[in-house]
Amino acid sequence: MKELNVKKISAANVPVEAIPTLLDQEKIAFQPIETVNWPEYPYQPSVQFRVAHTGDALLLHFKVREASVRAVATADNGRVWEDSCVEFFSVPAGDGVYYNLECNCAGTLLVGGGADRKDRQRASQEVLDRVQRWASLGRQPFDERIGECHWEVALVVPVSTFFLHRLDTLSGCQIRANFYKCGDLLQTPHFLSWNPIKLEQPNFHCPEFFGLLHFE
Repeated sequence: MKELNVKKISAANVPVEAIPTLLDQEKIAFQPIETVNWPEYPYQPSVQFRVAHTGDALLLHFKVREASVRAVATADNGRVWEDSCVEFFSVPAGDGVYYNLECNCAGTLLVGGGADRKDRQRASQEVLDRVQRWASLGRQPFDERIGECHWEVALVVPVSTFFLHRLDTLSGCQIRANFYKCGDLLQTPHFLSWNPIKLEQPNFHCPEFFGLLHFE
């Protein structure tokens, strides 16, 4: 199981588009999302993430280079996993409830929570609107573009995003989590993870294979 220390930093009055620069200044290192878990989906785009926190918010930055890019989902809580999509799944408390935060390359989000894959509740638009987003390709939907593309997204995710819990702070927490890259309807579908998944078929809803984040 992979483990990662998550540094606490100050991001007061920092706009979301400046988060990558802030993480550079704080020397937050990138981690690869590079595990190909299923041989029938061998394509491996270049994907990196880095993460920090402010106590009351998670700071996420993803960088991707892939052979095509797609952002068809037009609204939050749509089918963003079919687009060029990066994801953060986590178990923030000890009750077994996990959250799936999925973001396509245009910054369109899906957030769900629940104890298993079948019993999921979607976050309200009010909760989703509190997540600040920056996307290097812009925020408008577009059909698949064939050809190598580089893109980035940055997110400021307040603790209120974990809408089934009342979390006061991330400071001092140990949270099981995994990071993913997928694109179900791209010309070359793929399913990469940070922590390996030992299942026969593609499935990201598997907390038993999450890694561990240690929050300062």
